[in-house]
Amino acid sequence: MAGETIGGVPVTEEMIKAWADEAEACYPVERLRKRGRQPVGDGPGSVVPVRMDAVLLQALAQRAEKEYVSRSESIRAAVRAWLGAA
Repeated sequence: MAGETIGGVPVTEEMIKAWADEAEACYPVERLRKRGRQPVGDGPGSVVPVRMDAVLLQALAQRAEKEYVSRSESIRAAVRAWLGAA
């Protein structure tokens, strides 16, 4: 770990060991957030590229922000509604 710093202080192997020991002793592993994306349905999701013009993309972004959801979730909701599965 050559040259790594935190706040200008060089990080040492001893510091890393102390942090790891603290984490193992103090943090409930079962409650820590798992890595990776949340499932979006019954199985793994697939990426589907969709082309949108600037006006449509801006409207999508504004609606997603208003609804407090991601653009992806707003697109999924629109597709479900279009399919009658809302």
